[in-house]
Amino acid sequence: MWPLLRSNGAFRRLFFAQLISYAGDWFATVAALGLLLDATGSDLLASVFWVAQTLPTFIMGPIAGPMADRFDRRRIMILASFLQAAVALTFLLAGQGMPWFVFVAQGGVTALGAFFGPAAQAGVANLVTEEELPTAAALMGSTWGAMLAVGAALGAAFTVAFGRDAAFLADAASFVIAGLLIVSIRESLQAERAVGTVAPRMRPIHDSVEALRHARKHPTILALLGSHVGFGFGAGVVGLLAVLATSKFHGTDAATGLLLAGRGVGVLIGPLLVRSLVRRGIHGVLLACGFAAIWYGTMYLFVSIVPWLLVAFVLVALAHFGGGAQWSLTTYGLNLTTPDELRGRIFAADAAFVTLAMSISLVFAGTVSGIIGPSATISIIAVTSLMWGLVFLILTRTIRADAEAEVNANAPFPIIEEP
Repeated sequence: MWPLLRSNGAFRRLFFAQLISYAGDWFATVAALGLLLDATGSDLLASVFWVAQTLPTFIMGPIAGPMADRFDRRRIMILASFLQAAVALTFLLAGQGMPWFVFVAQGGVTALGAFFGPAAQAGVANLVTEEELPTAAALMGSTWGAMLAVGAALGAAFTVAFGRDAAFLADAASFVIAGLLIVSIRESLQAERAVGTVAPRMRPIHDSVEALRHARKHPTILALLGSHVGFGFGAGVVGLLAVLATSKFHGTDAATGLLLAGRGVGVLIGPLLVRSLVRRGIHGVLLACGFAAIWYGTMYLFVSIVPWLLVAFVLVALAHFGGGAQWSLTTYGLNLTTPDELRGRIFAADAAFVTLAMSISLVFAGTVSGIIGPSATISIIAVTSLMWGLVFLILTRTIRADAEAEVNANAPFPIIEEP
């Protein structure tokens, strides 16, 4: 990990740009959720906030993916970062007696992030070597979790100490710093086009359909996308963490920050724990994705019944060992199996489908929690995730057996077996 960050300056800047941006996000998230719950006391609206953090990615996917394949990925990330900084300032209006502005601000930041994410993920393979790719994928997969762990904990402390408006300002500043780091990258994040060729005209729907047709012809890519979507349907539990903190554990912003930090610890450590699985090839990746879903569901079943905040924190962290591992392995698998000219669209489609699934799960969680309570709702979603893991392992038995041959035939980095 450290050798890669020391030796590869372009990847290091991209890594820290994403790290800082996510840190600011979680400062804003803790403050916004606290403000919303204080103003409304609604389980449903707390979950709808998470929908505002996910659904715009689905809506923007058909545009963001083709743009990442057609235009300069570096410029896309720079523009998205500076626009996110401007939009993040609208969080301040929520603290002026207009709490519904948290949805406007978060939705705008997420919509712009839908352009940053595919461009960054698709560009990683062009900044690192074949040998560096597993480590790079694990690092990029862990940045979100690292800053959820650190950002949520610090965000809670920062909000308590300096107020919610200060947390919103810190969020805006983080996007400016991230944009400046991307400006300093000089290397290309795209494969070079043949001399004299011109990028074809962008047609969002046609371009997205082309990527999906490619995925349908390659079962390994389809399985990786399916794994991610299944994970998304288990994400409704996350929308209830703030509700658990305030209702079941009678906490404040600090308690919310603690449970979100537990989620972040898991997402940070999970990808690092499973790095060795990539040495088993794509077969190991698919196998781990199924077991990760089973682990995630099992741990959240325990979260739904424990009566102590600190134990819930530990269990949430353990659950997201599985969630973080699944996310990182899927990202690595898609980088490995997808050609550069389609990678942006595949990652955008992946983000679109998983965020749609997450949005459905979050709305379900918020609605049902208002009827039967957060603990019972978490247990229902946890069982769903557990069952999905079992079904995924059954459905991918044949795909896992044939996966290595498919990757060798189609991957940007063919796998060469050692003699």
